[in-house]
Amino acid sequence: MNYISDILYWISTGLLVPVIVLLIILFGRSLLLIGSFFGQYLAIRKTDSLLRREFDSLTLDTLPELDSRLPKKNTSLVITYIHRILAAKDSPAHVQRLLADFEIAADKDLAISKTLTKMGPMLGLMGTLIPMGPALVGLSTGDIASMAYNMQVAFATTVVGLFSSAIGFITQQVKQRWYLQDMTNLEFLSELLNENRKAA
Repeated sequence: MNYISDILYWISTGLLVPVIVLLIILFGRSLLLIGSFFGQYLAIRKTDSLLRREFDSLTLDTLPELDSRLPKKNTSLVITYIHRILAAKDSPAHVQRLLADFEIAADKDLAISKTLTKMGPMLGLMGTLIPMGPALVGLSTGDIASMAYNMQVAFATTVVGLFSSAIGFITQQVKQRWYLQDMTNLEFLSELLNENRKAA
């Protein structure tokens, strides 16, 4: 039994370095996510005001002019898909495929936020529990310096994991609202195109 316990102890302590490395990577990725999220926020605000103005006044009569009123060089995901849907307006099957492609592209953009949200707490918890074993051993042998070091590692990994998770959670929630609004606009455009085909 002691042999099995020793194997588990070696495995768990051997995982400490990979866990710390992964937490550092997650922390760096969360910082990059904050920067890209801020840039995306500024672009979304500009695009959202434009689309809100256009779609509020959009009717079957003004539908043919929509493509020319939207900027061609805009790199926004929703603008790109609006142009594609308008180009495929005569084929309902292609329009539905483009709507599905937009959902996939949106989910791909959310992947980093979802990863941070889920992996941050898991790695943080592992980084907390692994050093607790050596810390308890240090406490039992009277090695206070070893115990203090291991406790420091345990608390640091928890904080880094929770920080990365918080960044992922916040960006995921906000981006989901953005893409839900974009999906609503695309579905509205699809319905208008259906009405236009029936009227013709």
